[in-house]
Amino acid sequence: MRTNQNRSTEMHTMHEALARAQMTARLGEAQQLRRGHQLTMARRLGKKAEQASQQATLALARVI
Repeated sequence: MRTNQNRSTEMHTMHEALARAQMTARLGEAQQLRRGHQLTMARRLGKKAEQASQQATLALARVI
């Protein structure tokens, strides 16, 4: 009877460890996706800023 209880406890502990490992992996994946998204947004905003700068330069050139 005691051995059965030990096995049950071991199985429970193994399941908890597996769940923790999976959760850690998913959190890592989510962080990587966020970093990728932030990088993409930064590139887009950089391009928009560059285009706005070029348009402002052209507008200034037309005025002069």
